[in-house]
Amino acid sequence: MRKLFVAIALAGCVPGADPGVFARSGGDPEAHDAGATTIADGSRAPADGSSAMDASTDAAPFDAAACVVCDDFEHAAVGSAPSAPWTIATPSCSGAGKMAIDDAQAHGGARSVKVVGGGGYCDHVFIAAPIPALAVTWVRFFVRLDAPLGNGHTTFLAMRDARASKDVRMGGQNGVLMFNREADDATLPEMSPAGVALSVAPRARAWTCIETAIDSAARTIRTWVDGALVAGLVEDGVPTPDVDATWLRDAAWAPDLVDVRFGWESYAGQAITLWFDDVAIGPARFGCGP
Repeated sequence: MRKLFVAIALAGCVPGADPGVFARSGGDPEAHDAGATTIADGSRAPADGSSAMDASTDAAPFDAAACVVCDDFEHAAVGSAPSAPWTIATPSCSGAGKMAIDDAQAHGGARSVKVVGGGGYCDHVFIAAPIPALAVTWVRFFVRLDAPLGNGHTTFLAMRDARASKDVRMGGQNGVLMFNREADDATLPEMSPAGVALSVAPRARAWTCIETAIDSAARTIRTWVDGALVAGLVEDGVPTPDVDATWLRDAAWAPDLVDVRFGWESYAGQAITLWFDDVAIGPARFGCGP
């Protein structure tokens, strides 16, 4: 039986927190780029897979009550592992990967989760939390990479699909963000030159807001980066060459997501240090505000 966790009360996940500062990182001049898109409206859109999910007007405050897992990591001691509901996960094997609460970087507040990910598969490390069954699973998080994504395949967000007993993964390949379905190795977008051009490369040494909505019934995925919908990270149920045509070859795909994991896993040798902050998972959109 799945456990439904009550949302943790968080300083960074309540109305009234400073929504206008998009990156706070100890004075790093690259951490707050005037050209970055800042979404501070906490907009809530229908969770039905419709185009209305793209709305970012008519602001509403961040609703912490909607979280099934919500954490700004302010309540755990620096140097320790993140506290409940998180556990440390190193599937199958473990190696050089390390993870701990850190106060050198933070998107909001003073702390985040720092991951030192190695270049080998067994150097992976994740924080993991179970999630309940949701019609649409919304995941919002801020991530900061100390280097650009490389050409090789990597994962920094994984969600277990109980139907397939495999993961739905988000990470990088060919320098851009992509999804990978572990069950058949399908990617979103397809890793053709045209598909790659429809995704985005997150900036190094800056905080990036990533939001994704996975609708199990409609079998769709939509993803926003810094508040902007990314064409290459949209699977809308209609096969589009270079985007989701390969993904939709599995006509039975309808994921039953049972956990969420943040960390690093590398399949082609890239080692990296990255940070996660202000994580929110729930049944509706949270936006990139506090």
